[in-house]
Amino acid sequence: MKKYILDLRVSAVEVLSDKHVLIKLTDSQPLPDMLPGQFVEVRVDHSPSTFLRRPISICFVDRSRNELWLLVAAIGDGTRQLARLQVGDVVNCVLPLGNSFSMPSAADKRLLLIGGGVGVAPLLFWGKELKEMGCEATFLLGARSAKDLLLLDEFGRYGRVCVTTEDGSMGEKGFVTNHSVLEGGNFDQIGTCGPKPMMVGVARYAHAHGIMCEVSLENQMACGLGACLCCVEKTDEGNVCVCKEGPVMNINQLLWQL
Repeated sequence: MKKYILDLRVSAVEVLSDKHVLIKLTDSQPLPDMLPGQFVEVRVDHSPSTFLRRPISICFVDRSRNELWLLVAAIGDGTRQLARLQVGDVVNCVLPLGNSFSMPSAADKRLLLIGGGVGVAPLLFWGKELKEMGCEATFLLGARSAKDLLLLDEFGRYGRVCVTTEDGSMGEKGFVTNHSVLEGGNFDQIGTCGPKPMMVGVARYAHAHGIMCEVSLENQMACGLGACLCCVEKTDEGNVCVCKEGPVMNINQLLWQL
């Protein structure tokens, strides 16, 4: 897909938790085509310690409002600066980057979309695209506690939502890999994004049950174009740059000792 460098305007900022912010961006022209699983490299202005762009998953694309949604976890100098953006500010973005999740071959396929923490971000856009093709997904979302669960109402618009929290404050207590929906779910396809230990656990479940599974890797990415070699991942065909060959990869490509 063609890549663009655009100055996008902040149309809304929604504080979701003490460290999570949903930033909505728009443009005077129609936004470029984007696919679920792709990401954006965002330039961080007014942060003297931040020299590189920050990779942010495309959370949602609202064509009716010409908006791109980015879910930001304010955990470092760069992302904390992004979290301070206000309506009317301009954000320079390179987009869309990377590949996408695989769409099912037919609307009757059963998909399970598993997200942990801020890793839920790319699953919302995917869920929207799935519903538009007539395939309603099941979302399995995990967090440390209820206050860390993000965008539940939005996910509920596109499918069934199952929840786990480590402290049991909402949904089932434990990790996503322990949720009862995995017992006899008979899913045809699984997609996941979140902390690597969680994704490894999901990959092992999928491998054991013969289910096609894709993971969205969160390796450190600086350039987004495969030039800086920061995001290399070992695969069955050698080392690849996640930003260029991913971030979405089939678990059969990865050397996770399944």
